[in-house]
Amino acid sequence: MRAVVQRVSSARVTVAGEVTGEIGPGLLVLLGIAQDDTDADAAWLAAKVAALRIFEDADGKMNRSVVDAGGGILVVSQFTLFASTRKGTRPSFNDAAKPDVAIPLYEAFNRHAGAALGKPVATGRFAAMMDVALVNAGPVTILIDTKTRE
Repeated sequence: MRAVVQRVSSARVTVAGEVTGEIGPGLLVLLGIAQDDTDADAAWLAAKVAALRIFEDADGKMNRSVVDAGGGILVVSQFTLFASTRKGTRPSFNDAAKPDVAIPLYEAFNRHAGAALGKPVATGRFAAMMDVALVNAGPVTILIDTKTRE
């Protein structure tokens, strides 16, 4: 799994004009799922995201997690995080999981993240054309890949 984690002041996802997920301060997580990902990857990544100390403490240092800050998490599926541009200029998405694998793992990540957060996460709609609006706070953007555990 790959995640692009952005600290936000607010974020919202709409599908065909309908808001499907929205948060105030917290984290927007763009989540890509590979063919060989497992529930263990979802659990590890969700715990890592919830524990990232990227919110400021009283001294202005990034020392608090989204849990500590009382923020929300908005998760948006994004298979394009597994794009390969090795050949030519048209990306290949062969490494991205097909829906029969990706949907259960996306749902597992959301459950694990909600458990770590102590409340349900907001979400987009899997495989839909989504409009994602956000106010990136900082900006702070972190890339995490379960294969490298970075």
